[in-house]
Amino acid sequence: MCGIIARIGHGNAAETLLSGLENLEYRGYDSAGIAVQNGSGVKVHKCSGEVSDLKSALNTQPHGNMGIGHTRWSTHGPPTDENAHPHTDTAGDVAVVHNGVIDNYDELRADLQEKGHEFDSDTDTEVIPHLIDEYREATGDTERAVRRAVETLEGSYAIAAIVDGEEAVYAARKGSPLVLGLDEEEWFLASDVPAFLDHTDEVIYLEDGDLVVLEPDSYRITDLAGNPVERSVDTVDWDPEDAGKGEYDHYMLKEINNQPTSLANTIEGRVEDGDVAFEDLPPGTFDGIESVQFVACGTSYHAAMYGSQLVREAGLRTEVLRASEYEATTGPVDETTLTVAVTQSGETADTLDAVRTAANRGARTLAVTNVVGSTVAREADDAVYIRAGPEVGVAATKTYSSQAVTLALLSQRIAGDVPDATPAADRTAMLEALTDLPQHVEAVLESTRAETLARDTLDSESFFFIGSGLGHSVALEGALKFKEITYEHAEGFAAGELKHGPLALVTEETPLFAVYTSSDDEKTKTNAIEAQSRGAPIVAVGPDDNPLVDVADAHLSVPETHPVWAGLLANVQLQLLSYHAAKQLGRPIDKPRNLAKSVTVE
Repeated sequence: MCGIIARIGHGNAAETLLSGLENLEYRGYDSAGIAVQNGSGVKVHKCSGEVSDLKSALNTQPHGNMGIGHTRWSTHGPPTDENAHPHTDTAGDVAVVHNGVIDNYDELRADLQEKGHEFDSDTDTEVIPHLIDEYREATGDTERAVRRAVETLEGSYAIAAIVDGEEAVYAARKGSPLVLGLDEEEWFLASDVPAFLDHTDEVIYLEDGDLVVLEPDSYRITDLAGNPVERSVDTVDWDPEDAGKGEYDHYMLKEINNQPTSLANTIEGRVEDGDVAFEDLPPGTFDGIESVQFVACGTSYHAAMYGSQLVREAGLRTEVLRASEYEATTGPVDETTLTVAVTQSGETADTLDAVRTAANRGARTLAVTNVVGSTVAREADDAVYIRAGPEVGVAATKTYSSQAVTLALLSQRIAGDVPDATPAADRTAMLEALTDLPQHVEAVLESTRAETLARDTLDSESFFFIGSGLGHSVALEGALKFKEITYEHAEGFAAGELKHGPLALVTEETPLFAVYTSSDDEKTKTNAIEAQSRGAPIVAVGPDDNPLVDVADAHLSVPETHPVWAGLLANVQLQLLSYHAAKQLGRPIDKPRNLAKSVTVE
């Protein structure tokens, strides 16, 4: 989950490393550090806290044409100065940054200590520079030493290393993302493209087992046996300005407001002549499919619920599985199963494991992701991109909307191929309404009362969110957003489940947000009134023309639209509610405690 960056070329590296780390802080912000090599040793500067703390601690900018950097999400050891990366060997000649988890670090550490190596931190990462140092002594060659070191490691890693006296950056990956950026004057390595997007849009997505050596004017990619490897160069179509906050106080607010644009990009070219079209999924792609399973985590899981509901309505057997529990909870899987992996980053460790397990059992696999060239896109049989553009805020907003729309379209595309499935009877009306969705989101953003409502309910003890059908997944997502950025207690429920236990928690201090879509709303209304009779204030979230509005204490309105899309408009209102509540509470909205954007460790 950590963010790593490396840079080598002409001119000073430190400024680029620091700005790159700021662009990677969504991956972790417990501590930060850089190491530069300038011909007079490897100089390491690091501290606990955010990248801004590191910049403040630097009296003068370190000088050197090459270096590595790291922003940490703690796994082994608390966020202290000692546990911050980069880590070095005993002599300080080898510096390493690492994203991932080394499973056999205890064994390696004990062995290295017996050989006289001294350790200063609690991290698993610190064994890596010591291993490189050990093998350099044995081989006299740094590249061979790095190769032997990573072959010794068990677990997941993306690493970058520099060595005193050498004008080179050494890097390798297994199970954690690493991308190479190419510019005329400099080369980059990073966990994610935004780290260097200001400098270049030419990238190579590295694969497991790749080892890279960067020198000021060249780069080489080999496998772990030393054999040359060819990797294609891709062009990233993200605008560098998309990765900045612009005029907004927070990335989250910018990304909420960006949804009309991101949704327009998601939809473009995918609705043609009243039907659904995916360029990379021609007619017949899903021939032979009898069941569809979705695997995902967190917000992506809620989007998967949205898609699964529509697949079920089309008459296909379907289930939604938490990727972290896939092996324990999945039923029979064979060549008639389509496993759809939903992951914004395409690097979520649990989701990747689920896809690999499904593929090994014979399932067809399809990735729904935001990142071209990501691991899941390369490993799945097919990939569909949500086209939401870069999302920096840890709390996913625009990617949820784009995932849900993509999956809704995918449900109709699958139904068109499977003889026993039935596309939505009102599909034409549904697709026509979809073309208006970006404008409808714009209307919500312009007219929302979420800020006032957040202020009115701020002193509540708990916040409940309910919904039925497609509204259920929106209620769960609304509760997740609220709890992760406000730190207040919030729970989401299927509307009919409220009376089966949770109603015991309802008081006048527990506002209930009832999501409705003009479909499956009767349970939502009935259970909302039941909570209201126990004193809970009710907030209706949905179109104006609904009986629930008449009995609610407050209303977050959305434009009239097809029921399939009404929930996504309600979701925008709940995103704004969470944002304004967190802002009024003074929370660090873009960097909620203990969380990171992309969970690349199990």
